[in-house]
Amino acid sequence: MAGSNFVDYVKIYTRSGDGGAGSAHFFRDNRTTTGGPDGGDGGRGGSIILRGNKQFWTLLHLKYKKHIQTTNGESGAGSRKHGGDGEDVYIDVPLGTIAKDAETGEVLFEITEEGEIQNLREGGKGGLGNWHFKTSTNRSPRYAQPGIEGSEGWNILELKIMADVGLVGFPNAGKSTLLSVVSAAKPKIADYAFTTLVPNLGIVSYRDFKSFVMADIPGIIEGASEGKGLGLRFLRHIERNSMLLFLVPADSEDIHKEYKILLNEIEKYNPELLDKSKVLAISKSDMLDDELIDEIKQDLPDIPYIFISSVANHGITELKDIIWKELQK
Repeated sequence: MAGSNFVDYVKIYTRSGDGGAGSAHFFRDNRTTTGGPDGGDGGRGGSIILRGNKQFWTLLHLKYKKHIQTTNGESGAGSRKHGGDGEDVYIDVPLGTIAKDAETGEVLFEITEEGEIQNLREGGKGGLGNWHFKTSTNRSPRYAQPGIEGSEGWNILELKIMADVGLVGFPNAGKSTLLSVVSAAKPKIADYAFTTLVPNLGIVSYRDFKSFVMADIPGIIEGASEGKGLGLRFLRHIERNSMLLFLVPADSEDIHKEYKILLNEIEKYNPELLDKSKVLAISKSDMLDDELIDEIKQDLPDIPYIFISSVANHGITELKDIIWKELQK
């Protein structure tokens, strides 16, 4: 992944601000030497806040900014003056970002909507001034609350891209070529495995000015669900897709077996993903004649399928029709 502008995992150290101390002040002026308590409250410490921004599609901007902290709240003062609040720090992240506690792995929250904000680390509350503690039996409290400390620690931010259709297949199945044909996306394409090392997104135009988003997920290999290769990193992105488009090349030794291997890796990673709509596209089918196509049809899984050729632009319109139908379910 070196040199890539697509970053879907970062580990950052964050620290929120401490709350300011309350004041234990007593009112004094030229005429009053023994006035009552009038200490103000301390200000709130600054918070670290994540904000959804659909203009961002990667966590690259956080790759080299590992430490983020904000300011403390100011102390209160006499005449019930409230201390200034610490400055909140907003971190813009792409939609689909998940925040975790780095030590426990606990998922704290996820950002899925434009403008959505979530506190990653809340600033400490300011302490109360001494005027809050005045009672009928204690009219001159000489104490005030200290501010509450902020929090600090390591957090993990993970990005799961959000798309309508996720392209699933082994390396060199033709996923990048298909995406380049049906959308304006320009993924790297070459005749060798693992050309795609990061997900690519493309907007696919459909009839009557409709459209849907397709994601070219980097090629899965057998054992990906167990962390082989970059499998877990690739599989994570499939979770956000509304439906899965399996792509198996026509020159595969056993199309049904290859589909089952892909399905098995997805199931082992997260069984809930099997509930998504599934469509099978047999790519590179321009090399097949009608007799071979009829023979292959006898042993295909019981899901919607279609024979396509991205290079010859064969079956592409029909594929869009099938995808749109599945997305409307």
